[in-house]
Amino acid sequence: MKQGYRTAVRALVASLVPMVAWSGPVNINSADAGTLARELDGIGPAKAQAIVEYRQKNGPFKSPEDLLKVQGIGDKVFDLNRENIRVGSAAQPAPPQKAAARKSADGS
Repeated sequence: MKQGYRTAVRALVASLVPMVAWSGPVNINSADAGTLARELDGIGPAKAQAIVEYRQKNGPFKSPEDLLKVQGIGDKVFDLNRENIRVGSAAQPAPPQKAAARKSADGS
Protein backbone atom coordinates (compact mmCIF):
# COMPACT_ATOMS: atom_id res chain seq x y z
CA MET A 1 0.00 0.00 0.00
CA LYS A 2 2.81 2.43 0.89
CA GLN A 3 4.55 1.72 -2.41
CA GLY A 4 1.42 2.56 -4.39
CA TYR A 5 1.05 5.84 -2.51
CA ARG A 6 4.68 6.78 -3.14
CA THR A 7 4.35 5.98 -6.82
CA ALA A 8 1.24 8.15 -7.07
CA VAL A 9 2.94 11.06 -5.29
CA ARG A 10 6.01 10.78 -7.53
CA ALA A 11 3.82 10.75 -10.63
CA LEU A 12 1.98 13.84 -9.42
CA VAL A 13 5.20 15.72 -8.71
CA ALA A 14 6.67 14.69 -12.07
CA SER A 15 3.54 15.92 -13.86
CA LEU A 16 3.83 19.34 -12.22
CA VAL A 17 7.48 19.91 -13.12
CA PRO A 18 6.86 20.62 -16.82
CA MET A 19 4.22 23.23 -15.92
CA VAL A 20 6.70 25.07 -13.75
CA ALA A 21 9.36 24.83 -16.43
CA TRP A 22 7.02 26.38 -19.02
CA SER A 23 6.33 29.54 -17.08
CA GLY A 24 8.81 32.16 -17.98
CA PRO A 25 9.56 35.82 -17.64
CA VAL A 26 6.69 38.11 -18.53
CA ASN A 27 6.90 41.83 -19.22
CA ILE A 28 4.08 43.34 -17.19
CA ASN A 29 4.20 46.47 -19.35
CA SER A 30 3.42 44.71 -22.61
CA ALA A 31 1.69 41.40 -21.82
CA ASP A 32 -2.02 41.10 -22.41
CA ALA A 33 -4.39 39.82 -19.71
CA GLY A 34 -4.37 36.27 -21.08
CA THR A 35 -0.59 36.07 -20.96
CA LEU A 36 -0.46 37.50 -17.45
CA ALA A 37 -3.04 34.99 -16.20
CA ARG A 38 -1.24 32.10 -17.88
CA GLU A 39 2.32 32.99 -16.86
CA LEU A 40 1.96 34.36 -13.33
CA ASP A 41 1.08 32.16 -10.35
CA GLY A 42 -1.94 33.29 -8.36
CA ILE A 43 -3.11 35.60 -11.15
CA GLY A 44 -6.41 34.67 -12.72
CA PRO A 45 -8.33 36.47 -15.44
CA ALA A 46 -9.78 39.14 -13.11
CA LYS A 47 -6.43 40.11 -11.55
CA ALA A 48 -4.75 40.00 -14.94
CA GLN A 49 -7.35 42.41 -16.30
CA ALA A 50 -6.82 44.65 -13.25
CA ILE A 51 -3.08 44.75 -14.06
CA VAL A 52 -3.79 45.78 -17.66
CA GLU A 53 -6.31 48.43 -16.57
CA TYR A 54 -3.91 49.83 -13.96
CA ARG A 55 -1.18 50.04 -16.60
CA GLN A 56 -3.50 51.81 -19.05
CA LYS A 57 -4.64 54.31 -16.41
CA ASN A 58 -1.29 54.99 -14.70
CA GLY A 59 1.30 54.30 -17.38
CA PRO A 60 3.99 51.64 -17.45
CA PHE A 61 5.32 49.96 -14.32
CA LYS A 62 8.76 51.29 -13.40
CA SER A 63 9.76 48.32 -11.24
CA PRO A 64 8.42 44.84 -10.52
CA GLU A 65 7.41 46.06 -7.04
CA ASP A 66 4.97 48.52 -8.65
CA LEU A 67 2.74 45.50 -9.28
CA LEU A 68 1.85 45.71 -5.57
CA LYS A 69 -0.04 48.94 -6.34
CA VAL A 70 -2.66 46.94 -8.25
CA GLN A 71 -5.67 46.17 -6.08
CA GLY A 72 -5.77 42.45 -5.30
CA ILE A 73 -2.03 41.88 -5.71
CA GLY A 74 -0.38 41.29 -2.36
CA ASP A 75 3.02 40.31 -1.06
CA LYS A 76 2.33 36.58 -1.36
CA VAL A 77 1.43 36.72 -5.05
CA PHE A 78 4.31 39.08 -5.73
CA ASP A 79 6.80 36.80 -3.97
CA LEU A 80 5.53 33.80 -5.96
CA ASN A 81 6.30 35.64 -9.19
CA ARG A 82 9.24 37.89 -8.33
CA GLU A 83 11.68 35.99 -10.59
CA ASN A 84 9.33 36.02 -13.59
CA ILE A 85 8.30 39.68 -13.58
CA ARG A 86 10.00 41.94 -16.09
CA VAL A 87 9.46 45.63 -16.78
CA GLY A 88 10.50 47.70 -19.73
CA SER A 89 8.82 49.88 -22.25
CA ALA A 90 5.79 48.44 -23.96
CA ALA A 91 7.50 48.80 -27.31
CA GLN A 92 11.23 48.29 -27.12
CA PRO A 93 13.10 49.70 -30.13
CA ALA A 94 15.98 47.83 -31.66
CA PRO A 95 19.39 48.79 -30.30
CA PRO A 96 21.16 51.41 -32.46
CA GLN A 97 23.93 49.02 -33.56
CA LYS A 98 21.42 46.58 -35.03
CA ALA A 99 19.61 49.38 -36.85
CA ALA A 100 22.92 50.63 -38.29
CA ALA A 101 23.83 47.11 -39.39
CA ARG A 102 20.47 46.78 -41.14
CA LYS A 103 21.04 50.07 -43.01
CA SER A 104 24.43 48.97 -44.33
CA ALA A 105 23.03 45.57 -45.29
CA ASP A 106 20.26 47.33 -47.24
CA GLY A 107 22.80 49.60 -48.90
CA SER A 108 21.25 52.73 -47.37
